[in-house]
Amino acid sequence: MELKPGSRWKSAVCDAQLVVVRPPSAAGELQCGGVAVLPIDDTSVPSGAIDPAFAEGVIIGKRYTDEASGIEVLGAKAGKGSLAFGGTAMTIKGAKPLPASD
Repeated sequence: MELKPGSRWKSAVCDAQLVVVRPPSAAGELQCGGVAVLPIDDTSVPSGAIDPAFAEGVIIGKRYTDEASGIEVLGAKAGKGSLAFGGTAMTIKGAKPLPASD
């Protein structure tokens, strides 16, 4: 799995689609719903069960990150499975605070 910036991926178990914004600094597997993601051009239809531990969902337009590896992905299409990298759940990246305009 080569996670290059701009590469597109889709979930194997739900409708989620992702775009890699920043690649990981270490090797690992990007997962959605507890299952490894597939390249966007894969023709298989999402099937199988979503792991209950990874069922928070993907929100379109939100960035997800894993602090340890540095990977950052953008939700391009919403889905019911949540994201993980190397088995560790990814978190939604918060907005940067703006400087005070006093």
